[in-house]
Amino acid sequence: MSTANAGFPLLTVTAALPAVGAIATAALPAARRGAAKWVALLFSAATLVFSLIVLARFDPGGARYQLTESHSWIADFGVRYELGVDGIAAVLIALTALLLPFIIAAAWHDADELEPERPNRRWRPTQGFFALMLATEAMVIVSFAATDVFLFYVFFEAMLIPMYFLIGGFGDRAHAGGEDEAAKQRSYAAVKFLLYNLVGGLIMLAAVIGLFVVTSDQLGQGTFSLQEIARARASGELSMGTNIERLLFLGFFFAFAVKAPLFPLHTWLPNAMGEATAPVAVLITAVVDKVGTFAMLRFCLGLFPEASKWATPVVLVLALISILYGALLAVGQRDIKRLIAYASISHFGFIILGVFAMTSQGQSGATLYMVFHGVSTAALMLVAGFLISRRGSRLIADFGGVQKVAPVLAGTFLVGGLATLSLPGLAPFISEFLVLVGTFSRYPVAGVVATAGIVLAALYVLLMYQRTMTGPVEKPEVRAMPDLRVREVAVAAPLVALLIFLGVFPKPLTEIVDPAVKHTLSDVHKKDPKPDHQVAETGWFDYKPAEHAGGDHK
Repeated sequence: MSTANAGFPLLTVTAALPAVGAIATAALPAARRGAAKWVALLFSAATLVFSLIVLARFDPGGARYQLTESHSWIADFGVRYELGVDGIAAVLIALTALLLPFIIAAAWHDADELEPERPNRRWRPTQGFFALMLATEAMVIVSFAATDVFLFYVFFEAMLIPMYFLIGGFGDRAHAGGEDEAAKQRSYAAVKFLLYNLVGGLIMLAAVIGLFVVTSDQLGQGTFSLQEIARARASGELSMGTNIERLLFLGFFFAFAVKAPLFPLHTWLPNAMGEATAPVAVLITAVVDKVGTFAMLRFCLGLFPEASKWATPVVLVLALISILYGALLAVGQRDIKRLIAYASISHFGFIILGVFAMTSQGQSGATLYMVFHGVSTAALMLVAGFLISRRGSRLIADFGGVQKVAPVLAGTFLVGGLATLSLPGLAPFISEFLVLVGTFSRYPVAGVVATAGIVLAALYVLLMYQRTMTGPVEKPEVRAMPDLRVREVAVAAPLVALLIFLGVFPKPLTEIVDPAVKHTLSDVHKKDPKPDHQVAETGWFDYKPAEHAGGDHK
């Protein structure tokens, strides 16, 4: 079948560019390691240009899904190569493409020779390292753009392969336990990442098959098209039974909760981020994990609206546990990278809280949180990586007084940390504020409990900065520490500038995101509660306005 949008296949080209770049990088001769870095950087920059074109061509006042493409793929099973973006997908594709050039630049020497003074040591496969990054980018972009459930599932699972090798094959060199222990820990982290996500994917596969069976029985021909299923449900042609819808929802949600990661399915993340290089850790939490929270919006709420409302109380409890549990463990961490990992678990709790608050402020805040968390985590973790590589240690106790010898490094680290704790004036504050406002307007107790995460965030960020950057310079390794180099400044400075710019002027993103959020709320038949009605609590996480006991209203 021909494309639904007869124009230029912009989404396909945007996803294909990093895939082609991965092949070109991997195909370079072994001696051309320097060229491999530049080729990877060039293709990531080209992808960024096309993602900005996607953003520019997206019309917030137009159709829900735009730049659509639709081709028959596996006709016998109703599988289509079907792409399209709403405002949420468009900004997340732009986030992915924006971060990859910085990740590649920050990782410039991460796949160089392990120990130059020992000539018997083999070189790391530089070409493979950067090719795997580009391959991951391509799969993430397709996941954000896919409007066919089966197509999404294929790439949702396929991205585990390059990530497995990036975690297990190119780990952090700053390991206190020596090379053998480091290799063992990398292998453990990579296998744990793969097993957790594979189990989630297998459960989702069963739900994907169940969805096909349901559509086949009721529509005469099975389909995985998100838009066709939505039209059939709206017209009454497709009606899932309550139990079936809930089972299918749980299958999808479990896989997304693992990827997100949501408590108690989060334990793979600290291991993966701790053992991976800092740029790969950014790729995990700022890019790959966003697919999980995005998919909750697009697929859980879009395909299973009634089951989503049924599961909301439990999901809200798990989100609150993630917020507080992640923050509390971050406070007690001695390892810089694991601290940032646990902080990310807390932040993903906020995102999921906003998604299931089922309000326009909450879901807009959740979408912006995905974007701003990606930028702030990239800024903090990449600068932390520069810090760790200078000292050769990830332990907070091995630093102290860094701001005296490397003030630019300390300054950028501070801005990244302040963004992580959502300081007003920096981008994450807006998204966190919207999530809390949106949650409180429908679930006031949950909104109040979640605010404790803000206090804990200030505690773990400021304590980390105090212990690493302030005080006397007592260790000779710190005294000899150089400040940020030109390449490193080129990585950190634009991210810091973006955090400040979006912190004072988020309107370009909110205008794109808000219409998509309205569509999502209409999927679950929810409207924002009126603020002028008195709250009459019916439980810990729900209430009905006193004058309208029926629930949602205009």
